[in-house]
Amino acid sequence: MEYQVTITEVLSRTERVEASSAVMAEKMVRLRYAKEDIVLDYSDFKSVDFHTADSLFFKSDDQMFTLLHGDSTRLLNEFDFKFDMIFADPPYFLSNGGISIQSGRVVCVDKGDWDRGGTPESIDAFNRKWISLCRNKLKDNGTIWISGTYHNIFSVAHSLTELGFKILNVITWAKTNPPPNISCRYFTYSTEFIIWARKCEKVPHYYNYALMKQVNENKQMTDVWRLPAIAPWEKRCGKHPTQKPLAVLSRIILASTQPGAWILDPFTGSSTTGIAANLLGRRFLGIDKEEEYLQISRARKLEIENLHTFDACRKKVKDIALLDKQSPSLFAHEEDFTPYDLPF
Repeated sequence: MEYQVTITEVLSRTERVEASSAVMAEKMVRLRYAKEDIVLDYSDFKSVDFHTADSLFFKSDDQMFTLLHGDSTRLLNEFDFKFDMIFADPPYFLSNGGISIQSGRVVCVDKGDWDRGGTPESIDAFNRKWISLCRNKLKDNGTIWISGTYHNIFSVAHSLTELGFKILNVITWAKTNPPPNISCRYFTYSTEFIIWARKCEKVPHYYNYALMKQVNENKQMTDVWRLPAIAPWEKRCGKHPTQKPLAVLSRIILASTQPGAWILDPFTGSSTTGIAANLLGRRFLGIDKEEEYLQISRARKLEIENLHTFDACRKKVKDIALLDKQSPSLFAHEEDFTPYDLPF
């Protein structure tokens, strides 16, 4: 097993300066430090701390966004923590040499080796394994959302039922801007399905009915969501082949969690789940095998640490923008949260 051990040394020194105020004194010392007129060395050593984390890839300074590098079917067994909600976008097993249109060009739709199909039996076994592990990481009143197409969604539904989940809804995401069907031999693929299920048959789950009605022109929200596919501005930090739009994840998170909730994504990719979570005042743990995509995830988190970018992103996501206008006090502040208690 691979571990990462972080070594943190604390150096400290007191400088005396003549100044007109405490603020000016601090500015003077900061300037001297920046110019390397002040250089701390071994004589200023105060303490050292060692922290071991299994495959920890990144933890943001605000402790709202944590990434693990590795196989979720291994890592989920190696820590003890319960999440309020899980979103999973597992392999659809549709990388079979097909083609599509992107930006006016014919492209191969293969996503990578991780998305290549196997036998129906192997796909069922894979889904049963990771869903079982996720079930152990949910609070008793927690819920899971799993996206898919006809390639994998029936296997996912069967595994959920077999493992004791209660399926609440099957959302049809009807894309308002799907890629064209270049063969012209069947209907254009324009939908994906998202199963919503709660962990326990008889333990009530959280559903923000009033909020979903509010973002739907004061009408009951149906199980058909007409939302666009990913926009170019969402790929500024890099491209993931199956990246979901913030519009979809924001609605999922608003519907089924409260501010401060902990959210897990075991196939995090470029971490749209985590970005949506942080934009809405929720906390996030993402796991992925591919370091390339974790690099994109980290860049996206660092991008929204800029307050201007943070606000700009919120204004571009339909549901968030509407709620900001109608209910500006809806979202919690970080100081209202319970302490960070992930074991990383």
